[in-house]
Amino acid sequence: MITVNLYYRGKNGSAKAFAEEMEESGIADAIRAEEGNLRYQYFTPLDDPETVLLIDSWTDQAAIDAHHASPMMKQLAELREKYDLHMTVERFVSDEYDADQQFIRK
Repeated sequence: MITVNLYYRGKNGSAKAFAEEMEESGIADAIRAEEGNLRYQYFTPLDDPETVLLIDSWTDQAAIDAHHASPMMKQLAELREKYDLHMTVERFVSDEYDADQQFIRK
């Protein structure tokens, strides 16, 4: 699994407005329905209300590449421009290491 954390930063609530439009317009749901998408969720850090974090997980790089080639990417770019957002990205590849399970309360 590959997880990409995208931090959308704006001003005067624009990042939150962007995430709300992604949800209300159905774009987020369409991305969730794409083959290989495992998670597509927005969060707001408690210490930074002008930032929205997107956690975006995919089965593999081929699924991400197909997503990036989809027409939805044009819609995403237009919304980023509309809300004048700036982004930073973190990328993680999951491993099968299970030792942390002893610390997880379920």
